[in-house]
Amino acid sequence: MGKAGGLRNFGFGKQMAWAGMQALDDRYGQGHYGTKAAHAERWAQFALYAKSNGVRDARDVSMELLRAYANNLREQVVEGRTSVSYAQNLLSTANVVIETMRGDSKVRVSPSSLVGERSSVRKSMPQGLDRAKLQVIYDDLKLRNEQRILAVAQLARELGLRFREASLLDARTAAEQAHRLGRVNVTEGTKGGRGRETDRWIPVGAHARHALDHAAQLQGSSRNVIPEQMTFVQWRNHMYAVWSDVAGRRDLHGFHDLRAAYACERYQQLTGHPAPVVSAGRSANKTNDLAARTVIARELGHGRTDVVAAYVGSAR
Repeated sequence: MGKAGGLRNFGFGKQMAWAGMQALDDRYGQGHYGTKAAHAERWAQFALYAKSNGVRDARDVSMELLRAYANNLREQVVEGRTSVSYAQNLLSTANVVIETMRGDSKVRVSPSSLVGERSSVRKSMPQGLDRAKLQVIYDDLKLRNEQRILAVAQLARELGLRFREASLLDARTAAEQAHRLGRVNVTEGTKGGRGRETDRWIPVGAHARHALDHAAQLQGSSRNVIPEQMTFVQWRNHMYAVWSDVAGRRDLHGFHDLRAAYACERYQQLTGHPAPVVSAGRSANKTNDLAARTVIARELGHGRTDVVAAYVGSAR
């Protein structure tokens, strides 16, 4: 199906979004207008995501990029910003167009396994709550000399950070804040319009202080823990590949699980009761439950308390 594999976008055009439309014409031929239009709209979203991550040529689309896109979609699902079905459709379109361009199925992901398992209410206890299980993963990362990935994972678990936030955090400044104030202000790499102008203070306990000190040591005189020889995209792709291999084999998938573990732990601290997803139901009274969700939403960088159900379980 593909044309001239040595040419930009496999010969389907110079711009990735346009090239995808030409590939769809090549795949479906005349007719199928509704199908092609739906695919074209969804492909344009993937092309935009790829461009924002430094990929402008379909020949450079990798499994790591597709997994990162799936992770981004999954987070949108759990935050209530899109539905499971639409996220699956977006991934399916990426599969279809890339397969058509390449002429093979070597670069594709499973939409149902990557975004279909999530719901707006968490129903299973996050694996990241088990510190003994986490330590096995941490030890494996040390053996592989992946100290920076270990540092980012620890920051995600102990501060409830997203991968991008943990990667871009100025750990030296945060560690100083932690020791001086007992809390840190996270502004780099945030989502939803939040940023430097919006404070997001997160309390720091013993585990978090250790994580920050470790990250600060690795960071040295740099701005964050990302290796100086890597772009953010290269770092993200490397991290996802290593994390998928090390943590995935122990049923800990993605940084959302680490954030959920942080949220469940904070729920216990704030209410004196286990999170609903841990105890198979809410045991805290409604007033305390809502108060805890308000705090946790703010610390996770969300604007709505209902999103917290994706981390700690139902409020019912």
